[in-house]
Amino acid sequence: MLADATRVRIILALRDEELSVNHLADILDKTPASVSQHLAKLRLARIVSTRQDGTRVFYRLADEHASQLVNAAIFQAEHSLGGSPRHHHAIDREASV
Repeated sequence: MLADATRVRIILALRDEELSVNHLADILDKTPASVSQHLAKLRLARIVSTRQDGTRVFYRLADEHASQLVNAAIFQAEHSLGGSPRHHHAIDREASV
């Protein structure tokens, strides 16, 4: 599920709030049809869940594990780039406070 950048971006967008397909499409600069197809796959994998309000459907992460998985993948990718990963700088700042 995380092999596609659009699905990763959807999960990141849903970390803090639930969003409609159209709102996600605006955020991702994709068509609603494309976003809807990705959401269907994420829903089948039980990574996102839905809530219907009238004719609109809102998507949210099914649980915190999807967000944690994406964060871990990003952290690992930062390590593979070499140098000092950005997420280590946040830890260094917290330790000095």
